[in-house]
Amino acid sequence: MQRITITIDDDLLEAVDALGARRGYASRSETLRDLLRDALTRQQVGLDASTPCLAALSYVYEHETRDLARRLTTAQHHHHDLSVSTLHVHLDSHDCLEVAILKGTVGEVRALADSVVTQRGVRLGNLHVIPAETGAAHPHADHRQAGRSED
Repeated sequence: MQRITITIDDDLLEAVDALGARRGYASRSETLRDLLRDALTRQQVGLDASTPCLAALSYVYEHETRDLARRLTTAQHHHHDLSVSTLHVHLDSHDCLEVAILKGTVGEVRALADSVVTQRGVRLGNLHVIPAETGAAHPHADHRQAGRSED
């Protein structure tokens, strides 16, 4: 086992300590190890990069960070074929929340998510990936035909 040093915001460290206390961890190191294991496990969800998926990318960002809104918009426009819908919420005078619903392959969706959440000024980024069965039959398969008359 190795000992490392990290720099962390006071608020984030306070939240980590509170989580550790709530869950009953013996030490801050145990709390951080479990959080890292969980994040790494979710990252390695076992999906092949070519697997079709649906995803929700949510992130909070500081809209006043220099050129950030433009950079985020550019990233999404470069991947316009993945975007199904985007919700934008003004949380307060400084922060915005965006939730983007995406559809594509796991590799494409992760690449877009990585290009967004790694931008300076973006925080609390999260990607939730759901494998999508393509061409699967379901009870509403003919919903597009509802209400249409045949000529």
